[in-house]
Amino acid sequence: MKTFAAYAMLPTGLARDVAFDVQDGRFVSVTPGSAAGDATRLPGIVLPGFANCHSHAFHRALRGRTSEVGGDFWTWRKRMYAVAERLDPDSYLSLARATYAEMALSGVTSVGEFHYLHHAPGGQRYSDANAMAEALRQAATDAGIRLTLLDTCYLTGGLSGDGHLPLDEVQLRFADDDAASWAARVDELTPSGGMKVGAAIHSVRAVPREQISTVVFASGQKPLHVHLSEQRAENEACQEYYGKTPTALLDDVGALGVHTTAVHATHLTAADIMTLTGSGSTACFCPTTERDLADGIGPARVLLDAGARLSLGSDQHTITDMLEEARALEMNERLVSSRRGRFQPAELLATLTCHDSLGWDSGQLAAGARADLVAVRLDTASTAGTSPSDVMLTASKADIDSVMVDGRFIVASGQHLLGDVGSLLGEAIEPLWA
Repeated sequence: MKTFAAYAMLPTGLARDVAFDVQDGRFVSVTPGSAAGDATRLPGIVLPGFANCHSHAFHRALRGRTSEVGGDFWTWRKRMYAVAERLDPDSYLSLARATYAEMALSGVTSVGEFHYLHHAPGGQRYSDANAMAEALRQAATDAGIRLTLLDTCYLTGGLSGDGHLPLDEVQLRFADDDAASWAARVDELTPSGGMKVGAAIHSVRAVPREQISTVVFASGQKPLHVHLSEQRAENEACQEYYGKTPTALLDDVGALGVHTTAVHATHLTAADIMTLTGSGSTACFCPTTERDLADGIGPARVLLDAGARLSLGSDQHTITDMLEEARALEMNERLVSSRRGRFQPAELLATLTCHDSLGWDSGQLAAGARADLVAVRLDTASTAGTSPSDVMLTASKADIDSVMVDGRFIVASGQHLLGDVGSLLGEAIEPLWA
């Protein structure tokens, strides 16, 4: 397959008149300064495919359903638990398929699913102990994007200064008996061409210190993700009970490293920042979720300057628009620093395409890489007049025309291969609130 774009963002920077030759799902050549010839012309500017490194697919059902309750993260969590009670493998397949299709419309080619909705209500195992994970595998396949299933260990109901709390009724769906039981269940999952199996520690609230090392050992060289210091209350409880920050606790038990991604990393001490960067861990920011839940603004620029890698996620999908996540990273920095241009466009693109934190060799428009690309129009009401190099500061998912995953177009002329994604979402979500 041969395609052509007037502009493309290559590893060397912005290029003109770029020809792409794709065979067997990979770029054979990416050649600037070319003639279009008989190649398929893509509009606007072509960017590498985006990585959504932190997703809770079932949270998509909460969009537009929580604002009237006000409160904070903990208030929102009660409504989230109500949705979790109502899902089964079939309804989860419908919801996740539509959720992943919406991601595809926003340029996502790989998603990291932080998966902890494992069991039936009351904690009973389905006949296939990984039935909910298999629903996610099928959903991603149907939507045409790659999945890294970050199967999540979740063992306790929370953490206070007195220790870990028992699971409540809804949390029984999330939990295995212990980390060894979790690892045995995950071992039954078989990776496939479009799905990798990774691991996650839900948080230091939900996995006691003595269980974390089992998760780390079981994860091996696979991606390992963890919610870290999302709320001040988490830090306070960890400090009171363990006598140290969540970052220091994870470091003590060997949970940090080049395969680890710390999700949110909002409330970090200076020592935490040095520990994270020294370990080689990635920090995944989810700006639209962090602002929706009033969690705070994390030290993204400080982490990057200290040598950390950054990635992005849409988390609870209040907004499913990865261009907005990247733009919000810059805008948050402007608010806290009173300075503009805190992140250069190339830095934002790097956070937007951090597929290696999910175990995939994608994220570059270069020969040998997976043939993922996103064509963003430069002639819409939002983007007309925009310099191509600044498109991430003006465009939204509404301006995305085409998305290719492994050499296959899953979005063309702004339409997903599954059809009307809005209808699919409505059909999946409305029954959960009936």
